[in-house]
Amino acid sequence: MEKEQLKKIILAVAEEIATHEQELTQLDQATGDGDFGSNIKRGVLAIADAADEIAGLPFPAAMQKMGMLLVTTVGGSSGPLYGSLLMAMGKAAGKAPENAAELAKVFAAGIESVKARGKADVGQKTMLDVLVPVLETLEQGGGDLLARIRQTADEALEKTKSMRATKGRAASLGDRSIGHWDPGARASQLAVKKICDVLEGRA
Repeated sequence: MEKEQLKKIILAVAEEIATHEQELTQLDQATGDGDFGSNIKRGVLAIADAADEIAGLPFPAAMQKMGMLLVTTVGGSSGPLYGSLLMAMGKAAGKAPENAAELAKVFAAGIESVKARGKADVGQKTMLDVLVPVLETLEQGGGDLLARIRQTADEALEKTKSMRATKGRAASLGDRSIGHWDPGARASQLAVKKICDVLEGRA
C-alpha cells in the first residue's frame, strides 16, 4: 500500500465516521450509554490529524500507531477493541499486504485479537458481526471482490438488527436490544465501504 493511498483511506474513513456521528450516537442511545458516536469520532479524527506521520511509516508500524491512538483517545470498550484490531494487524504484517490473500491473513489476526479482547464472537450483536463476514468474503478472493465486500458488509449489518445482544451494556436490555443495528457494526460497515471506495478510486 502506497503512502498516499493509506493517507486517503485515513482521511476518508475519518470523514465518513464524523459525518455519521449523530446516527452512531442514536444507535448507541438505543442499546448502550449513548457516547459511541462522539467517542469513535474523536478517535478517527486523532488518526486523521496524524495522517502524514502515519502514512510515512512502514505498514506494520502505521497500523500499530493507529491502534494506539484509538486506545488512548476513544473511551469505553470501543477504543481498546478497535485498537486491538489494528495493532494485531500491524504485528501480523511483516510488510504491506500485496494482494487479497495477504490482507486476509493480516485481517484475520486482527479479528482474533478482537475476539480475545472482547470475549465475543459472531452472533452476539457486535462489530464482529460485520468484520467476520467481510473477512470470509476477502478470503474467497475472486472477481468483483470489492463489490462483494460492500454487499457483505451491508447484509451483515442488517442481520444485527434482529440479533439479541449478549455483550456489553446492550446485553442488559435483553429482547429490547432487538430491532436496532449495532453501533459498532454500523461503524465497521461504514469504514469497510469507504476503504473499498478509496481502493477503487471513488474517494
